[in-house]
Amino acid sequence: MHLAMSPTTPETATTYCPLDCPDSCSLTVQIEDGRLTKLDGDHRNPVTAGFICTKVRHYPEHVYGPHRLRQPALREGAKGQGNFRPVSWDEALGRIAERIGEARHRWGGEAILPFFYGGSNGLLTQGAADARLFRRLGSSRLARTVCAAPTTRIASAFYGRMPGVAYPDFAEAKLIVIWGQNPSASSIHLVPYVLEAQKRGARLVVVDPRRIPLATKADLHLALRPGTDVAVALALHRHLFTSGAADRAFLSTHAHGAEELERRASPWTFERAAEVSGVPAADLEQLARLYAESSPALVRCGWGPERNRNGGSAVAAILALPAVGGKFGVVGGGYTMSNSGAWNLDASAAVAAAEPATRLINMNHLGRTLLEEEDPPVGVLFVYNANPLATLPDQERVRRGLAREDLFTVVFDAVHTDTARYADVLLPATTFLEHEDLSRGYGSYVAQRSRPVIEPVGEARPNHAVFLELVHRLGLYRPGDVEDLDGFARAALERNGRAEEIAASFAARGLAETDPVRPVQMVNVFPRTSDGKIHLLPPELDREAPAGLYGYQSDPATEARPLALISPATSRTVSSTLGELDRRTIPLEMHPDDAAARGLTDGEVVRVWNELGEVRCLLKVSREVRPGVVFLPKGLWSHHTLNGLTSNALTPDTLTDVAGGACFNDARVEVGRG
Repeated sequence: MHLAMSPTTPETATTYCPLDCPDSCSLTVQIEDGRLTKLDGDHRNPVTAGFICTKVRHYPEHVYGPHRLRQPALREGAKGQGNFRPVSWDEALGRIAERIGEARHRWGGEAILPFFYGGSNGLLTQGAADARLFRRLGSSRLARTVCAAPTTRIASAFYGRMPGVAYPDFAEAKLIVIWGQNPSASSIHLVPYVLEAQKRGARLVVVDPRRIPLATKADLHLALRPGTDVAVALALHRHLFTSGAADRAFLSTHAHGAEELERRASPWTFERAAEVSGVPAADLEQLARLYAESSPALVRCGWGPERNRNGGSAVAAILALPAVGGKFGVVGGGYTMSNSGAWNLDASAAVAAAEPATRLINMNHLGRTLLEEEDPPVGVLFVYNANPLATLPDQERVRRGLAREDLFTVVFDAVHTDTARYADVLLPATTFLEHEDLSRGYGSYVAQRSRPVIEPVGEARPNHAVFLELVHRLGLYRPGDVEDLDGFARAALERNGRAEEIAASFAARGLAETDPVRPVQMVNVFPRTSDGKIHLLPPELDREAPAGLYGYQSDPATEARPLALISPATSRTVSSTLGELDRRTIPLEMHPDDAAARGLTDGEVVRVWNELGEVRCLLKVSREVRPGVVFLPKGLWSHHTLNGLTSNALTPDTLTDVAGGACFNDARVEVGRG
């Protein structure tokens, strides 16, 4: 690749942001002497409207900063010390191919575990050439469940991932319920539409343990205890059914399971839900009446409600509300969660290798998988598009697993992450500005095709090239394999049914939009289930949930561990991506009542502990969290606390009731002076 740039005149180019955010901003970048100097928004994506978040504005520091990996390296010394010596790509890939071959010969392909999650989130940098490599090796499969597993499972079973209300149509709503998401941190382009709806007279309700920015503007804020969303939602259902506000005619025609949902909601009076959730019964009743009486009314369901033992049931109860309340069929009515399913793209269409029937390893159990006696053991761990030491539950068990001297670990990343310190081989990856990709939004209804706008930094290489090289080195190439990125992109689009139209739009604008781009649920988009109906009690999910779907499992707090530790996203990182840029010591936030009860003051050093470990950090006394809840953000790196551990060191690796998701918000802790 050669990008011709003037040595003196700044150049501009267009691309998009594929980081793990619903909005999928289109971008303008400024380049001087071949070097990225500035990122800003542009207007090709009409939803993102030319403005971008602060974290992406700092992306040049990520591209050129001191943590950037610039050449392959091999470990020297003990794992975890972070000592490496530079080597050539040929030597690094040769070592990797050799160790993969040895593990496969000794134990079989299942001894190889690819570990990946989001990274750049493009369809060409994940699930394409990498899938070809690991499928043909017969490696263990990874259940990618650390986030969105329960929500995706529920949305698929209930509605077939029916597209949700588009951002612009939020402005048409008369009631908006933001439930378990903080748009000000993780989808900033939704906020103007919510504010516009308020200007037009809409009521706003926020359901969240924290007083997020939109909660300060809300008509009602339900600061519930973590893990009690299902109780609150079922109390709303009970009111809809008993008050006559349930749309029984709609349910009879378009849904299955409403009668059993009504039965399971019947014990959840406002008073019982108030006792469980810590929200006054009067506030629950106010929300129930607002929801019953408002149209259009919509629920923006986030990912916060899924991150506990009741996560699947909570999401089920929330997503069932518009069906029971009769909120579909009007512009601005219904629900929105993830809209990625609207595209129906198949990233693996050109892989030319079926997924093997090998063991499936839940990524939330990486620590125990690496440490317990497995048959076969994991002998090779290949980490890419992920930073498991910073993002997984039971952090110290993950660390002990990564420290195994007999485990051969590859870390393929753009920067030197916490996980990278435990690698045997480091491979420098390109960023989204340095490679081609194809990505679709899961909030805004756009897909975008990008080309590189700067040369790779140092010796960085794109995922696609590295995985194809390993396919060849390991003797897994087959004549006729698609290897060019355009071929992978064409194959991904073919399943959509609009492949030529989308490709033409990419060529003309760099992006394409869904059809329809402004869905109205039950008018121009419908459930994509097998029978076209809404399934409010899918039998397979009801059997899977320990207490049955819509069941409530009690709070895991104890007298010794009374505080709920939560770790939601903030405006500084995308999961753990960009965490190397923020060098501050991040404080634990605690309500003044809880601080006073423990004799703690703002700014002092505290220890946060439970049976899994201890985190030492500073304390911030704040009314932004409800009593009984403490907050240490998601995505922290070891340098953000005083002892190098984060909230995940205190998070159990227990699983959600549905889909095996992570229970980050089930951490129960105590706090004292450090």
